[in-house]
Amino acid sequence: MRDLTNWAGCPAPKPVTLEGRYVRIVPYDRAAHLEALWQAFGGLDINARLQYFAQDDFRGIEDFDAWLTGVQKTGWITEVFSDKASGDVVGMANYMRPDPANGVVEVGGVAHSFSMARSPLSTEVHYLMAKHAFEDLGYRRYEWKCDNRNEASKKTANRLGFTFEGVFRQHMLSKRANRDTAWFSMIDSEWPLLNAAFTAWLSPDNFSGDGTQKLKLEDIRAELAQKETA
Repeated sequence: MRDLTNWAGCPAPKPVTLEGRYVRIVPYDRAAHLEALWQAFGGLDINARLQYFAQDDFRGIEDFDAWLTGVQKTGWITEVFSDKASGDVVGMANYMRPDPANGVVEVGGVAHSFSMARSPLSTEVHYLMAKHAFEDLGYRRYEWKCDNRNEASKKTANRLGFTFEGVFRQHMLSKRANRDTAWFSMIDSEWPLLNAAFTAWLSPDNFSGDGTQKLKLEDIRAELAQKETA
């Protein structure tokens, strides 16, 4: 654990460009990304993909536009993902609810297109966003929260190395109904091991010629943790 005697807080997250082997992350720009995101999420099929988001269902791209504009006014930093191989826009996420004084920030409003499924892109985007929070901005805690019914999101959080901390009952309203929220986090003392596991998993050596992973991220992380305690 770091010495906090002279802790002076962290800078608030700002729009940032991050680049990996498979994906490029850039700040949301309405002219460049609104239509591309809408299409990536399947137009009105977006309501099924974002069924666990708190806002009401979108009736069209105008509602999606208004929502994106609104959340940024509340302090969300919307980042857009592009597949480097194709150049296509494939998803988004946000740095949310920053608490610079205590070194805490959340990643949320996460949405992946179908093309991100079972590909290195989805892992790399979350690696790059976490790395920026811990290494560039100096945050102590990085949070992931989701509707407790969202099994896919909880599975993803566990796979990425977030630690489950519990369920906040009746935490908020979502689509005019109750939402219990599952909380997960990474902390700075865990980051060196998590970083090493991400780096090893994302290496080209970890993939066969057809793109199949050789070792699971969870298994790499467990092996590294075992070596640390040996």
